[in-house]
Amino acid sequence: MSDFVPGAASTSMKHESALLHVTGQAAYIDDLPEPRGTLHLVPGLSTKAHARIVSMDLDAVRAAPGVVCVLTADDVPGENQISPVHREDEPLLATDHVHFWGQVMFAVVATSRQAARQAVRLAKIDYEEKPAILNIAQARENGSPMVWRSLIMQRGDVERGLKAAPRRLSGQIEIGGQEHFYLEGQAALAQPGEAGEMRVWSSTQHPSETQHLVAAVLGRPHHLVTTEVRRMGGAFGGKETQANAWACLAAIAADRTGQAVKARLDRDDDMMATGKRHDFLIDYDVGFTDEGDILAVDMVLAARCGWAADLSGPVTDRALFHADNAYFYPDVRLKSEPLRTNTQSNTAYRGFGGPQGIVAAERVIEEVAFATGLDPVMVRLRNVYGTGTRNLTPYHMTVEDSITAEILTKLVERCDYQARKAEIRAFNRTSRIIRRGIALTPVKFGISFTATHYNQAGALVHVYTDGSVQVNHGGTEMGQGLHTKMVQIVLREFGLTADRVRITATTTGKVPNTSATAASSGADLNGMAVLDAVRKIKDRMIVFAVEKWGVAAEDVHFRPDGVHVGGEVMTFQQLAWQVYFARVSLSSNGFYKTPKISWNPATGRGRPFFYFAYGAACAEVSVDLLTGEHSIDRVDILHDAGQSLNPDIDIGQIEGGFVQGAGWLTTEELVWDGAGRLRTHAPSTYKIPACSDRPRIFNVELLENAPNREETIFRSKAVGEPPFVHGVAVLQAISDAIASLDDYRACPKLDAPATPERVLKTLMALQERAVMKTG
Repeated sequence: MSDFVPGAASTSMKHESALLHVTGQAAYIDDLPEPRGTLHLVPGLSTKAHARIVSMDLDAVRAAPGVVCVLTADDVPGENQISPVHREDEPLLATDHVHFWGQVMFAVVATSRQAARQAVRLAKIDYEEKPAILNIAQARENGSPMVWRSLIMQRGDVERGLKAAPRRLSGQIEIGGQEHFYLEGQAALAQPGEAGEMRVWSSTQHPSETQHLVAAVLGRPHHLVTTEVRRMGGAFGGKETQANAWACLAAIAADRTGQAVKARLDRDDDMMATGKRHDFLIDYDVGFTDEGDILAVDMVLAARCGWAADLSGPVTDRALFHADNAYFYPDVRLKSEPLRTNTQSNTAYRGFGGPQGIVAAERVIEEVAFATGLDPVMVRLRNVYGTGTRNLTPYHMTVEDSITAEILTKLVERCDYQARKAEIRAFNRTSRIIRRGIALTPVKFGISFTATHYNQAGALVHVYTDGSVQVNHGGTEMGQGLHTKMVQIVLREFGLTADRVRITATTTGKVPNTSATAASSGADLNGMAVLDAVRKIKDRMIVFAVEKWGVAAEDVHFRPDGVHVGGEVMTFQQLAWQVYFARVSLSSNGFYKTPKISWNPATGRGRPFFYFAYGAACAEVSVDLLTGEHSIDRVDILHDAGQSLNPDIDIGQIEGGFVQGAGWLTTEELVWDGAGRLRTHAPSTYKIPACSDRPRIFNVELLENAPNREETIFRSKAVGEPPFVHGVAVLQAISDAIASLDDYRACPKLDAPATPERVLKTLMALQERAVMKTG
């Protein structure tokens, strides 16, 4: 029995750590009190992209002031492997070879972080350099192997469809990578215990995976290792697998020295050593009609994956899953190429490959719009998933709830798209220096882990005799408000106020075998697990009340003014006390697994997603033709969060996701030199969006009266990754502004990121093509 509680789930409540955040009292790994004698670990990184290690002289390092020990591969007591996908291709510490500039070769453990940082520079390493493959073009030219199998998704006959199409075009789009740039860098603290125990505090999105890998490198069973994380200062996927190395190194050092050891990377080492969002090179071939109907699509999506598999297989798979975005392709073939390179091992990033696939889908729409002379919004509406035979994805999942047309139509009206577009066209006809552009793009984003076994979660809930409640679940808090939503679920079910419910740190000692907090599934999975635990306790309390007061179960209600038992009202505390004295358990675990999903990568078919989240964004920009710089003048977003658990938090996620997505596609550029060294490895050389880069006018709305059709936690929808894709509207709007130079007759073919340099290059290329057309 569920009683809705105003102020709980489905309404806004402040973030459970908001006061701690703004007062500086929220504790992160580096804020934790250090045990007496804590040592500090700093990694020694390779300075070659691909080489054989001829010799590694660390004598001067060991002799440096404050150094307690130096770790190499020979010092790993268990397995020297931290591959999250069990590929045995990712040694914790390099052995015979290094495979990218920044690979960890050794680690210095010293009495202070400064002493370790100074000592690490004293290493004398002799390399025998080997040819390095640094990008997708080189990987293809040199036959570089793939880090994962190539996946093909297809439906219909794409060759026949392309050949029979009245019109056809092909092209290529380059999409850059992205640094996670979390505020809190990678950090871990390991403390040895008795009988081989090891406790690790880690800034990780996946406590169980960290636990398992620490146990593996120590050569111990999982039950001797406990991983804990109260909160992270941002993660965005960069702490799903990339946090493991630092926790493992700290644990080995703690085991060897018998003292607590902390590892906290500085920003340069962090950016040099950790993986990024995958950059893609996508080739497309499209058949269509004069009316803008897409008939066939053939795409090859190649990704720079780095030196090890990491999560590149699932990432490139998900890029294929979203290469249709919200559109139905009658005949389609999508193929991935996850290519091995001598660069950082690219990894999870908000959207997990989906945004790259969606950028390609929107380029296809843009190409067809320019080729036919139609408004891109009209082309989008003509091709969205619908009903009947137009609802089957390339991976043969039926889209049962497509609302893209509804959202697009509503946003077109609400943001006055047509009138603004006409006004922008008029402005551009007389403006010599500044050109304006506008674009409106949708998103359809699948929600679930495509690794089916990850779609499960556990929770542990305790009710104490004073009526207060403690909650623990397998999800991690990285600022997104997951813990707040879990509190709201408990408040709603028990009729309590926020001060009566406490979320504790996520720990493998309370909830084992957790899934990563990723794939936008944190609230879906953990919310249902918490609800399961709460309702087990609640049902016991109801049974007790029925037996004691002789009422029917439906006459027991948990409300803000107390627990109603028939005509009697008592406080939750009073009922909990009586239940305890009746020797009824007030503690329970909870569990949830996502229903309906299945996926067979061998056939490229299945239902990998429980449901889809939808939305649309309209972006208006101004572009300076002299400098290539742009400003985002206005953004309107209409987003589908189902029955939102917390509208304020969800709107905040949408705003932040949009800005991060726009940054990826405009200002954030990763650059490696010819030797394979990342040159954009600090805030001075890598530009994330600043306050001045935000939209001048920013309107965000949640779609009204749109509960999830599937049985999720209170019919909500995930709001983590889908809003990131709204940034695509900015890239399309910049392209629209550039297109005005040729009177909108040709697709500018703008790649990402649309930095000022790339915008100017695209401007010149468009003008050259226009001159060639006119002779």
